[in-house]
Amino acid sequence: MAEGTFTSELIEEMRSKIGLKLRVEDAVFNEEATRTAIRKFADGIGDPNPLWRSLEYARKTRYGEIAAPPSWVLSVLSAIQFGWRGIAGFHSGSEFFFYKPVLAGDKITPEERFTGFEGPKPSGFAELMVVDYFENLYFNQRGETVCKMVLWVIRTERKKAREKGKYQSILLPHPWKEKELKKIEQEILREEIRGGNPRYWEDVQKGDDLPSLVKGPLGLTDMVAFFIGGGSPVKLEAHSVALQKYKEKPNWAFRDPQTSALEPIFAVHYNKSASNAMGLPYPYDVGTQRHCWQIQLLTHWMGNDGWLKRCRAEYRKFVYLSDVLWFKGKVVNKFVDEQGEPCVDIDTSAINQRGEEVMPGNATVVLPSRDKKIWPLDRRL
Repeated sequence: MAEGTFTSELIEEMRSKIGLKLRVEDAVFNEEATRTAIRKFADGIGDPNPLWRSLEYARKTRYGEIAAPPSWVLSVLSAIQFGWRGIAGFHSGSEFFFYKPVLAGDKITPEERFTGFEGPKPSGFAELMVVDYFENLYFNQRGETVCKMVLWVIRTERKKAREKGKYQSILLPHPWKEKELKKIEQEILREEIRGGNPRYWEDVQKGDDLPSLVKGPLGLTDMVAFFIGGGSPVKLEAHSVALQKYKEKPNWAFRDPQTSALEPIFAVHYNKSASNAMGLPYPYDVGTQRHCWQIQLLTHWMGNDGWLKRCRAEYRKFVYLSDVLWFKGKVVNKFVDEQGEPCVDIDTSAINQRGEEVMPGNATVVLPSRDKKIWPLDRRL
């Protein structure tokens, strides 16, 4: 892989690009929210909610049509390879603001803007790092903004990360015992979907726990399914189509020492040689993939009649193939917002089998009110 460094020239070049509206055409995956595109994305994040899948079921809800999970906008565009030549990038967190639902038949158009960066500043992973900031907007065919996504990406020098070897002591793949795996599978199958049973604001109290959601052990097929659904932040291409791109942009690819094939830098998520070149011991998840699971935790809990207004998550530690995550949530505030909507704030966490918090987050959910006769979807459909 290319071995770039934070030179003063590169820093000034990137400073000149602040505010730039990026070209997104070659990075868009889904444009139309067809029923198939929605189902494939739900398959790719492992979300069995029938609202995303069954027309017969969806027609009996306020939506009246198959809806897309809020995170489906990531299958339109999640991020763009941009900027710092030869420098590694790690998507480190995102905050979503959801304004309108996406229904089957909608066409979504994205925009992305580079809004600035911090650094270089000290890093425990690779001595120095830069944090880039971006803003994505998603518009439907009526010109309405359905979602805003603010995201940040950490940039580091690959050589420095390998030399420090911060995570090399982790035993990977994780040495699971069959008894442990059976227990995890039982937890996964206890997944609770609130669905058509309204969760009224009056019935929720500060301190309430959300039913947990379990994912893993994370496997290669889980990654492939996520990419098929459109979750990859880069287009994965093959043969001459890929080779032409790599010839135009040589820093986007490396030659795999095992197969001799040219692979995209993105292969860090499924190729051990690629992840090792980034200073990491094993392939790891996509940050937004993990964020989709946080959103799944929330939509399962709030039911079909709730509205996920906002959610934020920080991708703190790497989640490697063979890892398991336990997603949990707790209601920390209950209030009526400035629009008169009955809301709750929720803190979320994602804990791996090593007991590490890998993705702290928080969210605001609007719930239906029995007493106030408020249904959050009425003003959004």
